[in-house]
Amino acid sequence: MKTTIIGAGLGGLLSAARLSKAGHEVEVFERLPITGGRFTNLNYKGFQLSSGAFHMLPHGPGGPLARLLGEIGAEVRIVRSEQTTIRVPLIKGNPDYAKGFKDIPFIEFPSLLSHMDRLKIAFLIVSTRKNHPSGVTLEAWIKAQVKDEWLVRFADSFCGWALSLKSDEVPVEEVFEIIENMYRFGGTGIPIGGCKGVIDALEAVILKNGGKIYTGKEVSKILVENGKAAGVIIESKKHEADIVISNLGHAATALLCSEAISGEGNTGYLKMLETLQPSAGIKICLAADEPLVGHSGILLTPYTRRINGVNEVTQVDPKLAPPGKHLTMCHQYVAPENVKNLESEIEMGLADLKDLFPGKKYEVLLIQSYHDDWPVNRAASGTDPGNETPIPGLYVVGDGAKGKGGVEVEGVALGVAATMKKILG
Repeated sequence: MKTTIIGAGLGGLLSAARLSKAGHEVEVFERLPITGGRFTNLNYKGFQLSSGAFHMLPHGPGGPLARLLGEIGAEVRIVRSEQTTIRVPLIKGNPDYAKGFKDIPFIEFPSLLSHMDRLKIAFLIVSTRKNHPSGVTLEAWIKAQVKDEWLVRFADSFCGWALSLKSDEVPVEEVFEIIENMYRFGGTGIPIGGCKGVIDALEAVILKNGGKIYTGKEVSKILVENGKAAGVIIESKKHEADIVISNLGHAATALLCSEAISGEGNTGYLKMLETLQPSAGIKICLAADEPLVGHSGILLTPYTRRINGVNEVTQVDPKLAPPGKHLTMCHQYVAPENVKNLESEIEMGLADLKDLFPGKKYEVLLIQSYHDDWPVNRAASGTDPGNETPIPGLYVVGDGAKGKGGVEVEGVALGVAATMKKILG
């Protein structure tokens, strides 16, 4: 069985590694000169910055990605993070951090509510395990339960960090799937070597099993013969295959075989593609001589203008920075209407840093923005269309085809696992 994979991002390489191990003849074609896509390292001033993701796996060594890596035989050491904390104003009721702050453990988020609301949250935590809410956004559901703005702030910070969305954009069903996965798989972890540690391990498996990876090769067309995927065209050359897997997202994949899916029978699929919205965000990378976060988990920041959360991966892997330095990375959600105003969004993020780290010395290493054709997610969480297409033998993986309740790369892994089940049985 010959399989062609379009794109050497995380989804593409996971698929290639799994299928090559199963005996498929695998070829991976990547248009960029490097592999990894938005999940690899960028060496800058001795710091291992990331091309997209935050050198962090949402469910650490117990999550879907870690499990799939183990199944594939990719050797990656993943260290569980110590904790997740929330930075709140020192005085309850203050709208920001200007008059001081304190950090509380993630599980103590109800402590800022009234006694009655804390009881209500305790009841909801138990009751919603069996009966997940549905049909509304997370924000709408929260406001129907508790009349305290703190929970919306908290939800926006969590959704902003994890999904690059606000709570009024995320279906409540998706959030409760995420919560269920937190119970099932645990919290965050950091792969040693960062994102590239994962990518290098996957490439080693692919090459060991006879697979081939080509960079600087852009697929111009997906071949469809007798109604089935039959290969790709690159630089006018035909590459035949029994199966084609695209890591480009559904919309970009459809453009590569537009003639084949333009028929009336695919109208519903094409209309669905028009509704897909990528999520956008900004990452600010900092260098410091001293810890800014102080632990290896996430610091959520609900009382900023823009920044949703921060992590400090050098707490686990000091080699991601030069000796004696820390690498701290901050993420902020960007609303669709503000993508055209990225400079002002960045300025607000930089202003947030002064409030978050008063009196601390740090250097801004790099500011990266993700939107449009290079987004945070090609399909916003909760809107992923699955992994199949109208064309038999053509599948889509990656952050445009995540599994339910899968945060970022965990969603990618869930999507790949589902695709492998369809192909391998």
